[in-house]
Amino acid sequence: MRIWHALVIASVLLLGGCLATFREPLPASEAAPIPLLGTWQGEDDWGEDVFLRISRVGNHQYRAVRSEGDPDDLDSAEEYGFTVARHGRRWYLSAGLPRRLGGNFAILGFELTRGGELVLFNLDVTRLLREIESGRLAGEAVDTAEGEGVLIRSALAEVFTYLDDPANADVFIEVARLQRAEQ
Repeated sequence: MRIWHALVIASVLLLGGCLATFREPLPASEAAPIPLLGTWQGEDDWGEDVFLRISRVGNHQYRAVRSEGDPDDLDSAEEYGFTVARHGRRWYLSAGLPRRLGGNFAILGFELTRGGELVLFNLDVTRLLREIESGRLAGEAVDTAEGEGVLIRSALAEVFTYLDDPANADVFIEVARLQRAEQ
């Protein structure tokens, strides 16, 4: 497993192939919290060290560079761009997905803890499918190369109204917990 994929398509790798996707990304209109920038470390499913270096690349645009074993190993590095936004009490990140996963956008929640951890949350696809069936959100079930998912067609403002409601707090599922890498 690659740690950035755990960030962007975490549920695909950690939750049995379920992925919530959106037609539009978060607009690049908000700056990320400064503590998000820097190098983060975790382990993959096989116990191998992985590193994620997050940096600013433009006006409210960010890059994550993922490498294995050594944070400076550029030969195995993968690079991904993303944007962030804060709604309610939670931060979100948005990144484009590869065509094999529908080519839309994943939106994940994240939190920076007082203990110096980066905690990532995915959206519960089963719960979102129930919300679509009930008419609270617009969207549809989709199949990808990695398993079943959901494409949310509701406007982002409507989605964030839903996500900001404390009654829907259980739609968030923790999928990764990273620590600041020692420099």
